[in-house]
Amino acid sequence: MSDGAVLHVKGRVLVGPEEVRDELWVIDGRVSYDRPAGARDVRTVEGWTLPGLVDAHCHVGLDRHGAVPADVAERQALADRDAGALLLRDAGSPSDTRWVDGREDLPKIIRAGRHIARTRRYIRGYAWEVEPEDLPAYVAREARRGDGWVKLVGDWIDRDLGDLSACWPRGAVEAAIAEAHRLGARVTAHCFAEDSLRDLVEAGIDCVEHATGLTDELIPLFASRGVAIVPTLVNIATFPDLAAGGEAKFPRWSAHLRRLHARRYDTVRDAHDAGVPVYVGTDAGGTLPHGLVAAEVAELVTAGIPPLTALSAATWSARAWLGRPALREGAPADLVVYERDPRADVRVLGVPSRVVVNGRVVG
Repeated sequence: MSDGAVLHVKGRVLVGPEEVRDELWVIDGRVSYDRPAGARDVRTVEGWTLPGLVDAHCHVGLDRHGAVPADVAERQALADRDAGALLLRDAGSPSDTRWVDGREDLPKIIRAGRHIARTRRYIRGYAWEVEPEDLPAYVAREARRGDGWVKLVGDWIDRDLGDLSACWPRGAVEAAIAEAHRLGARVTAHCFAEDSLRDLVEAGIDCVEHATGLTDELIPLFASRGVAIVPTLVNIATFPDLAAGGEAKFPRWSAHLRRLHARRYDTVRDAHDAGVPVYVGTDAGGTLPHGLVAAEVAELVTAGIPPLTALSAATWSARAWLGRPALREGAPADLVVYERDPRADVRVLGVPSRVVVNGRVVG
């Protein structure tokens, strides 16, 4: 703990899927497996301990209308923290949330800058809206502004077509992804439908959000290229309501959403079984509330992903993918303690008994 006190974490410390230790110590806000000599003012917590959970797709500083004031963004970050999500990949926001980095009581955020969308092809107030010839320049801008990620809108409803369709020609995404990679950033894209996926993956994209349009023909391509997906199943659960709301004006779009929703679990399971990396993300901050990370893990299990793999998708493997440490020696002490073993029942994730951020017990 950074104020000179020492935190002793006892019970079962889940360092990895199979590596379990009996205890760890928190000294000056960092993890240690060596008992400190002559420690005084020791606080003890006990239970089943995981590294802070990861929500790899959320939006701090955003609601259904666009950017929100700092006090609202703070409440969003606190909701994630209290749910045990201590590492957030912010997958697009028009808000400047750098002030969060100075708060030792809030989750750590990896930012993808602001969404980049085709003109009039996304939610108003969310994205930079540009034409294909300007895409590489805006990608470069957000690559410099973000924390190693850039977020594209790969498809959205085309009102003339009355259905989802790809937003970008192949050449534009090739140039944009190459520019992001030149600047050391990875690229992800919002994709609900099928027809943008091949171009994005063959152009070198690193991740696809939602990925409801994955087909039997596309899954092997994702697997062979190592392209990750973040299914956001708690968000995909809203598709029937969206479809009902758009039925009168866009019946083709509504029918498409219903088909994507109906096969959502098969899509995620088949992708996992083929070797596609799958990570936990909730899409909180647009229309969904923050703090849904446990529900998303449970949805992956419902889809047919083994519980331990689903748990890893929100902890050990997710942190490795994002380049952030778990419970290794010297890592920031961001951890969550539970009364029961979450490997036996992932629903335990919904009821943390202690939340520790930078070595401080905050919940």
